[in-house]
Amino acid sequence: MADEFMKGFAILTSSALGWMVIAGWYNTQSFSEQQLAMPAPENLQMLDQIALTFKTGLLWFAILGTLTFWVFIPAGRELRKTLATE
Repeated sequence: MADEFMKGFAILTSSALGWMVIAGWYNTQSFSEQQLAMPAPENLQMLDQIALTFKTGLLWFAILGTLTFWVFIPAGRELRKTLATE
């Protein structure tokens, strides 16, 4: 179980760090105002749009990857163990 916890934790921390870096680049107007939550700037180039898409992907990877290793895999093992004993 500790192995799955660490895998989920590594996914969560690395994906969240990537998300915060990209959000800091594109969604922070100034450091004296609201940070990481401003709307993305208009008229972005192709690589900027790819970075914002990657930011969304990192967020979903953090959520689904963590849930996979912390909830779904252990629940599947418990279900398999329960069905094998019956």
